[in-house]
Amino acid sequence: METNPAFAGVRCTACDTMFDADEVSGRCPSCEGVLDATYDLDALDLAPETFAERSPRSQWRYRELLPFAPDAAVTTMEGETPLVPVPSLAAEFGVAAVYVKDEGRNPTGTIDDRGQSVAVTAAKRAGASDVALASTGDDGQSAAAYAARAGLDSHTFVPSRAGFTNKAMVNVHGGDMSVVEGRIDDAEAAFADAVAERDDWHPVQALATPYAHEGLKTAYIEIAAALDWETPDVVIHPTGRGTGLHAFYKAARELDATGLTDAIPKLYAAQAEGCAPIVRAFEEGRESHEPWERPDTICGRIEIPDPAGGNLALDAIRATDGGAVSVPDPETLEGATSVAETAGLELSASSGTAVATAYALAERGELDADDTLVLVNAGTGSKDGDILRSHLMSKGI
Repeated sequence: METNPAFAGVRCTACDTMFDADEVSGRCPSCEGVLDATYDLDALDLAPETFAERSPRSQWRYRELLPFAPDAAVTTMEGETPLVPVPSLAAEFGVAAVYVKDEGRNPTGTIDDRGQSVAVTAAKRAGASDVALASTGDDGQSAAAYAARAGLDSHTFVPSRAGFTNKAMVNVHGGDMSVVEGRIDDAEAAFADAVAERDDWHPVQALATPYAHEGLKTAYIEIAAALDWETPDVVIHPTGRGTGLHAFYKAARELDATGLTDAIPKLYAAQAEGCAPIVRAFEEGRESHEPWERPDTICGRIEIPDPAGGNLALDAIRATDGGAVSVPDPETLEGATSVAETAGLELSASSGTAVATAYALAERGELDADDTLVLVNAGTGSKDGDILRSHLMSKGI
């Protein structure tokens, strides 16, 4: 069986219309809203023991909460990344425990491998020959890798400022790449124009399909499993499009509904001060974000001036009594390099926003002494070695 028996279809997050998954593969045909995979959770009988002995150990061990069966999956064994304790940060923040969910250990060094595994599986199942997306870098590299695994052609549109490693690896995986002068909104415009001309290209960009963010939610499921199904108090996620926050909130609600956990954590968006549309909307009490006019941050992965999932991210942080914090680039880079220096973990430059946000929350007195805090490292620091090293050189190191 190619699909999960509990997979009930896809539902629009904006107009709440339900669709058969075989009829829709992109955005909502009624209102262009983001579609979510839905499940008959009442039909599931899940317990921690359900997953404990399964192998191979990848995100597909949580098959009941994914749309497709593992034997149909396009996978390179993504997932099962470690939840690493960092006692030194716990002491600095004055909390009970701090963990880093280290997504840099995935096959192409990014959390996006989880999403592309599911998205490319959906594309292959739909009979696609080509997949396409606009990317700041990481998910473009990931899409090229998973398309290669599936025997599909991939087309990635990246802004000229995307990192060298990502651009090189798109080509190494055999992908077609268009480097667009400008920033991510320019790449997205070129992507949209190209897709409009080719009905045989299957979009795999986050939130342009119901399935990329469906894979991302397994990172939160693994956090809960690693904590013996105890819910962390606070989860801080580096935020660009808002996809990760939406995915984590979805996962937390599904775990709560199935009885695997009995609470939902506070979710925090961590954004760069030079491009923080979600933070600004949150602080101003607005239900929707407005595009950021002049993005300016070294954190290219999360430099998204008009995030497709901005409103969904706002819903997630407000529903969980979380928040949104923007931090300047120097504090972000200091966060990433300090964790490398003291804990040996290689965080991406953009993921340094999660560390800097935790410092800000601690300084504001918003963390409690008995809190368990999880920081998400969305990608490996080795892709940003030049940026991180330049930060150290600016300090005379």
